[in-house]
Amino acid sequence: MPNLTTTSEFLLLEFSDIRELQILHFFLFLTVYLMAVTGNLLIIVAVALDHRLHTPMYFFLLNLAILDLGSISVTVPKAMANSLMNSRSISYSACVAQVFFFFFLEGSDFAILTIMAHDRYVAICNPLQYETIMHRGACIQMAVSAWITGILNGILHTGGTFAISFCSNVVNQFFCEVPQILKLSCSDMYLVEVGIILFLSFLALGCFIFIIVTYMQIFGTVLRIPSVQGQKKALSTCLPHLTVVSLLVFTSIFAYVRPRSNTSSELNVLFAMMYAILPPLFNPFIYSMRNKEVKTALLKLSNLGHFSKFIASKPFLKNGVE
Repeated sequence: MPNLTTTSEFLLLEFSDIRELQILHFFLFLTVYLMAVTGNLLIIVAVALDHRLHTPMYFFLLNLAILDLGSISVTVPKAMANSLMNSRSISYSACVAQVFFFFFLEGSDFAILTIMAHDRYVAICNPLQYETIMHRGACIQMAVSAWITGILNGILHTGGTFAISFCSNVVNQFFCEVPQILKLSCSDMYLVEVGIILFLSFLALGCFIFIIVTYMQIFGTVLRIPSVQGQKKALSTCLPHLTVVSLLVFTSIFAYVRPRSNTSSELNVLFAMMYAILPPLFNPFIYSMRNKEVKTALLKLSNLGHFSKFIASKPFLKNGVE
């Protein structure tokens, strides 16, 4: 097979060769994307504008929403554009950018979730020292370390993936997914990226074990709280986070820990959607539905919007007199 290392573009998976179905795919992706963007933007605006949410837990939630907004924007818009324009191509540089930003944002996302578990542990198991441990400077340092971790994650995966020689430019996925790119290799250099994936998987497993152990201690403390109301209040701040962690981890495991040789293109796309789209889509709804403070802030934001529209519709109001 010819060596295509100098290729200028890759060809992504085409959802359908029927124009009507391509338009349908575009509108489906557009709907999902707008829902994810709206949900995460509402979380960002609510936390930024409501002073009652200026606490460590919501500071990390703000970071999570920014990362989720970025991660779904890395893959979905290009897939929408290709469906709309009846195209499959993505430039080499755009593919490199997709791989870097996807792993950068996903790595930072998981690091933030790990930090959020520590935040809940301190708040519930050591409440008297909470303000001392989770002060403003410490929170900023932890958030910066999470973002730096994501950048290193992106650099490692991008460098390991595109150091190989390619014998084809046809990627069997709707975005530049690393496992599908590695299938295009015609040299043993792909083993470098496989090694990086295994190494970082062990690190991610370590973080997941840390989260599980942390929640075991949290639940042990919660069970010792004498009042049922106190137990419910403590759990109400933990369950959304635990749900988000479970969604990210299990969709990723379901997508990667499976035999790839016998998997059809349709299943590959389905599995990719599960870990690349579902977490950014559902995370804001999980937090808004299970958290009274967030729901209150969003309701306040909605009422403020209605009030602004009312004022705008009454330009002749002056000094409170019509």
